[in-house]
Amino acid sequence: MGRKSWLWWVATLLLLWWSCSSKIAMADKYMKYKDPKQPVGVRVKDLLGRMTLQEKIGQMIQIDRTVATIEIMKDYYIGSILSGGGSTPLPKATAADWVNMVNDYQNGSMSTRLGIPMIYGIDAIHGHNNVFNATIFPHNIGLGAARDPELMRRIGDATALEVRATGIPYVFAPCIAVCRDPRWGRCYESYSEDPMIVQEMTDIIIGLQGEIPNGSMKGIPYVDGKKKVAACAKHFVGDGGTTKGVNENNTVTNMHELLSIHMAAYSDSIIKGVATVMASYSSWNGRKMHANHDLITGFLKGTLKFKGFVISDWQGIDRLTSPPHANYTYSVETSILAGVDMVMVPYNFTEFINDLTYLVKNNFIPMDRIDDAAERILSVKFTMGLFEDPYTDFSLINQVGSQEHRNLAREAVRKSLVLLKNGKTDNNPLLPLPKKASKILVAGSHADNLGYQCGGWTITWQGFSGNDLTRGTTILGAIKSAVDPGTEVIYVENPDSKYAASSGFDYAIVVVGEYTYAESAGDSPTLTMADPGPDVIKDVCQSVKCVVIVISGRPLVIEPYLPSIDALVAAWLPGSEGQGITDLFFGDYGFSGKLPRTWFRTIDQLPMNIGDPHYDPLFSFGFGLTTSKSTVARSVSAGATGRPHVLGIMVSVIIGLYIQSILLN
Repeated sequence: MGRKSWLWWVATLLLLWWSCSSKIAMADKYMKYKDPKQPVGVRVKDLLGRMTLQEKIGQMIQIDRTVATIEIMKDYYIGSILSGGGSTPLPKATAADWVNMVNDYQNGSMSTRLGIPMIYGIDAIHGHNNVFNATIFPHNIGLGAARDPELMRRIGDATALEVRATGIPYVFAPCIAVCRDPRWGRCYESYSEDPMIVQEMTDIIIGLQGEIPNGSMKGIPYVDGKKKVAACAKHFVGDGGTTKGVNENNTVTNMHELLSIHMAAYSDSIIKGVATVMASYSSWNGRKMHANHDLITGFLKGTLKFKGFVISDWQGIDRLTSPPHANYTYSVETSILAGVDMVMVPYNFTEFINDLTYLVKNNFIPMDRIDDAAERILSVKFTMGLFEDPYTDFSLINQVGSQEHRNLAREAVRKSLVLLKNGKTDNNPLLPLPKKASKILVAGSHADNLGYQCGGWTITWQGFSGNDLTRGTTILGAIKSAVDPGTEVIYVENPDSKYAASSGFDYAIVVVGEYTYAESAGDSPTLTMADPGPDVIKDVCQSVKCVVIVISGRPLVIEPYLPSIDALVAAWLPGSEGQGITDLFFGDYGFSGKLPRTWFRTIDQLPMNIGDPHYDPLFSFGFGLTTSKSTVARSVSAGATGRPHVLGIMVSVIIGLYIQSILLN
């Protein structure tokens, strides 16, 4: 063989080797889980097959932002971060501040071996309520009074935009509890005592996540792109039915009532593609929900075919023992075997990792349970597009507190108010009020306090007092904007009767209610309004024609003061847009809201819900006087008779029997 021929053969062999090596390298670099053209199931299976036990356990952990760092996200493969109530990157942090923080944490996750993005979660339960300048919508009890599923979709859409604008793709909402006792401190997070209304309000999930495509299989999570968020139906299940309304306590009821009252909205949520479900702190017939395999795995994942992931509540697994955290290894084992997929640790994540690793390696928890949890979490992340778009830009930051969203919140306030009394006689209504008057009095602790108006879960966990921590319009500010420029508006928080009688007021608007609270801090065995509210009502209303606005998360004791009141309005916790109240008061719109729950006469009647044999309310479920624009319609709505509710109860019972038959078969 000649020298040239030999060189040709060497060159050919080198070329073939290089070509084969390149193809092998390219084949090796191609990973199905990174290919957005592959089906979600294929991507999840491919990724799971590449993951170590530690990487799978990491996906099951959610930690609070206060303990998160880029290094921790990378070193422990943490799957999720949350902001606990009021946990923010900076005081009065801007949308851009939030985006930068979330992206920094994401850098840690994306620098791991497999580059699995973390998912950031936050309580956005009445708008993006932790964030300065965000639109604060009425709390759920007010939205239950509005009874408008289409409005709920629009609120969900607006909330999703504001949350995504801050770089966050996951919200712990909606709460679909059915509050059966207003003494419960979370009653304002419930839409109604009626399961039918709660079912209808789950349309907020469609607004948050997007409309599920036609033909989608039941139970498959769905999140439609970068302007939507993963939602969380909570708290599974029965949290609104605890004895005497004590938060995190025991719901004593049979299976039929659990299904027909407390479970019904979960079926609707799953049909609408909800991505996650949060377990409840509460118990059912003495058994903690975080430990209830029959309901979480058997019913939720089995019977209802839920394919998203189940997340614990804040340190929820710790509460499986008394005192909490007394036997953490037991708590980890019991909750994971029950079917909890992601654990809101939120601080001591290394203890959780060590305990769960030990339990798996020693066969106390089978590996397929870990695979199931990781698969569910990854499925949600793939479905919502986190692998393609793990980071957020600044393109949506102007959505936070936008005028369009504030207008929507104002509409929601208008639709949520319930007119309980209008005039001391039917022939002498007080509302709507004239805008043009000589002098009017505005009184009460809640008239000029944005924090009280918004309630708990606003900026901080327990809410706040004052007007400085976020932006909005107080009721006093709304009144001043609404009346004629020549009308003198006098605000005195706590006037005495002599001042009220002698100052020549045409009429008075008294705004009283509850101070802010959240969760157990709101449990109340008495349901009395905050002082000096009763005295303000007495001193003002005996001297001047008055309308009383009650700012509260639930019905309060009001019957003793009713004779002196000319007009009474339940405004619930209306949020940041006080002008929604004056829109109705001065006749620009008519009252249309209906009571989402029964208004009791005395505390001794509780619990009391429509359909109970001892039902004798001050104002019935569904009651609500109506007015038209600048004209009063003095008849009570048909809803006040309770007839629509009876139909709702019948349908709920039928649904419950159907679900029960499935379970038994």
